Amino acid sequence: MKLQILTPEEIVFDGEVSSLVLPGSKGEFQMLKDHAGIVSTLEKGKIKLKDPVSSLNDHLEEEGDYKVYNIDGGILEFNKNKGIIFCH
Repeated sequence: MKLQILTPEEIVFDGEVSSLVLPGSKGEFQMLKDHAGIVSTLEKGKIKLKDPVSSLNDHLEEEGDYKVYNIDGGILEFNKNKGIIFCH
């Protein structure tokens, strides 16, 4: 899946992942390839990326099998295996 993580200051991640786990308002939820289109708000928490491939991994921390990025909230838009996360 193609994924971008953007903040007002920079592009945090721009690359491919096999799955991701996101902090939703009702708890964490996971997205895999071919997930249905979705627009969702995100709460404070961790974006967890599985098998990330990008040249911009400087902002990601290791956590078990995932690379993670902490956010204070944001918005996810996902459609046709492409996702954009706007966060702060």
